[in-house]
Amino acid sequence: MTSEGGRNVPRRPVHFGPDAIEAHGAGLPGPAEIVEIAHQTAAVLVGTGRAVHDPTVTGRLVALVDELGLSTVADLWAARPARSLPGTLWRLYALREWVRRQPVEASRQYAAGMRFTDVAHAVAGVAEPPGPAEVMALADEILTGVFAGDLAVALERAAAFCAVIAAGRAELAHDRDSTDPATAGTLTTSAAAMQRTGEDLVASAALWRADELD
Repeated sequence: MTSEGGRNVPRRPVHFGPDAIEAHGAGLPGPAEIVEIAHQTAAVLVGTGRAVHDPTVTGRLVALVDELGLSTVADLWAARPARSLPGTLWRLYALREWVRRQPVEASRQYAAGMRFTDVAHAVAGVAEPPGPAEVMALADEILTGVFAGDLAVALERAAAFCAVIAAGRAELAHDRDSTDPATAGTLTTSAAAMQRTGEDLVASAALWRADELD
């Protein structure tokens, strides 16, 4: 990565904007090409957003899933390692999509975890009280930070959000353990998965600061 005005910018050149990403799915690439496409599109997306300094473009990038669909984004990036640029972007977009689709549940889980995670709650920066609108706003703020702010800080905020959600799911699982063990088990499993996502995002933030998130 190189530095422009104090900001990290991916080494790969910016050849096209978000409209062209969909075109990559038109052919039948081999495994190596699929990997290259994943990393190239991720680098292009971040590079474009961080180079143009245009709120309209940033808004479109934040809402990429709204335009392309979650399955298209998953096809591009979901198979890449969690601690890579495409893997990191996939987790951020998937997190935003979950919050958008289930804002009431997301806010309930967040509220349940807040009292166990004071530091993480402060880092995440969700407005209080953390209702559906507040958690949706945070998801957008995080992705906005990826394209128009300190990307490492955005990842750390996302990781903190995941930590609070994980604690909330664990607390809700504990409350249901005796009356609804099946749901409690599902919540416990998903809490562990969310905790791992947060850990991966912290690691990705460190890699970005070291110019090693590719």
